[in-house]
Amino acid sequence: MKGIKLSDYEETAGSAVIEEIMALGERLRGYSILHINSTAVGGGVVEILHSLVPLMREAGLDAAWSVLKGTAEFFHVTKLFHNGLHGQPVSITGEMLKAYSEVTHNNREIIAGDAHCIVLHDQQPLGLTAYRGDTKSRWLWYCHIDPRFAVKEVWYVLAPRAAVCDAAILHLPEYARDLPVLQYFMPPSIDPLSEKNREVTPEEYSSVLNKLGIDPEGPPVILQVSRFDRLKDPVGVVEAFRLVREIRDCRLILAGGSADDDPEGASVLAEVLALTENDPDIKVLSLTPDADLEINVLQRRADVIIQKSFREGFGLTATEALWKGKPTVATPTGGLKHQVIDGVTGLSARTTGEAAAQIERFLAQPELGRRLGGAGREYVRQRYILPVYLLNWLRLLNLLEGQRR
Repeated sequence: MKGIKLSDYEETAGSAVIEEIMALGERLRGYSILHINSTAVGGGVVEILHSLVPLMREAGLDAAWSVLKGTAEFFHVTKLFHNGLHGQPVSITGEMLKAYSEVTHNNREIIAGDAHCIVLHDQQPLGLTAYRGDTKSRWLWYCHIDPRFAVKEVWYVLAPRAAVCDAAILHLPEYARDLPVLQYFMPPSIDPLSEKNREVTPEEYSSVLNKLGIDPEGPPVILQVSRFDRLKDPVGVVEAFRLVREIRDCRLILAGGSADDDPEGASVLAEVLALTENDPDIKVLSLTPDADLEINVLQRRADVIIQKSFREGFGLTATEALWKGKPTVATPTGGLKHQVIDGVTGLSARTTGEAAAQIERFLAQPELGRRLGGAGREYVRQRYILPVYLLNWLRLLNLLEGQRR
């Protein structure tokens, strides 16, 4: 984001969006907002904050970002919270809650300032609400997970802590839960000028593919980009690919990495490597958290991009694929169904067999892929790019300040 200004987005977002951002930002000039999450490396929230915070500052806000410092046990517990929010059965013990509370206590100095607004991203920093006291700050819980399927063992831990906040931000209206606070709905976005989404030069394209050992002119490539997480169903992607390969020559790339606050990534990666061992048509790439250009190039090399998630809060990898105009197949779950609209911006598939059929359909009908890919890019441009996201943030903050007054 270094050196990128709001004016640089005008060609993409349009002048009206930039003008409204500056007008709303002027009303909030000097307004301080502190974002708190649990890692500075890896994951969609990190990508968003890297881009959002500098632009908030340019719009007139005093924006800051702090990272909660956790232990291995703390991140084990919050990963269980994550899985439980997605509906997976988990067991939460008293010792686990003690570990969660201890890390929260040790990070209480993060909120010692006098920010007008404190934003707690996801479940990891939510325990900080225990130290809210009589502060005059507005507190927001931003849940980047679809909480509709949350098991009671987790929801009964998190909901009372969220209820201490002034509002909860959820990605979509259907994610609303039984919380006694204002609920605001704001999907995330991608930064079209970031290293992961900007246009690449022919030299960059060739260099990255050469480094990764990928043929730029070979058979069609099917790609899934995601953390190595069972909820992303990498095994199902492999099975769908093998069904497609029975019909035509093609290749599969599974590209992903891990985040500091996700301790399960290594074991899932090991499972995927074991499943694909000795299959020359499948490449599994464990990328570093800063491999944004590599992901950008991989998405541009792909002939079809798939996102086969069991659960998905929103699915920014699908947003990235659509932004690049790529034929995209996705499970219609969570935010994915609001982006990859069957027959409009991409194709939907609920089962492994359906995923294989939709991939084959795109490979057999290149014109269909070009048409839906073009529609997908325009759909993202209007709804899910950083300037639109910033504008939504400024509207929310103006709303909250209007309520206070």
